[in-house]
Amino acid sequence: MQVAKESSFRMDSSEAATKLETTYERVRLLASGNAVVVFTISSCCMCHVVKQLLFGLGVGPTIIELDQDKAGREMHAVLYQLAGDGQQPVPSVFVGGKFLGGIETVMACHINGTLGAWHRVRSKKDKVTGRNMYGVFWRFA
Repeated sequence: MQVAKESSFRMDSSEAATKLETTYERVRLLASGNAVVVFTISSCCMCHVVKQLLFGLGVGPTIIELDQDKAGREMHAVLYQLAGDGQQPVPSVFVGGKFLGGIETVMACHINGTLGAWHRVRSKKDKVTGRNMYGVFWRFA
């Protein structure tokens, strides 16, 4: 039986920082590349609540299941930093590339009526399918 040296399992601090920066960039690109993005864990009941609320409002968010993504742990760490002050990192909702918040923020906005309205507007035709593409726009009330 061969045992790997303990040092082979560790990353030095510069390696860890680089990986975190790369993961942060991936989260940023995912969030800014889609109108609404929700980072979730498939077994999380609060994640399910946020997804159902958004679907109920007629929004089809991009869902990123962290437990199904090979970089999920790293993205979870980035979201934990974004949430701050002991808030749960999932679900994390981004609208228009900006971090809206987690379950508390989304539900509070929904209850007090500031969640806003979703508007579907016709934009250009998709070059591949020839179908009309729609944009979803968010506004706070």
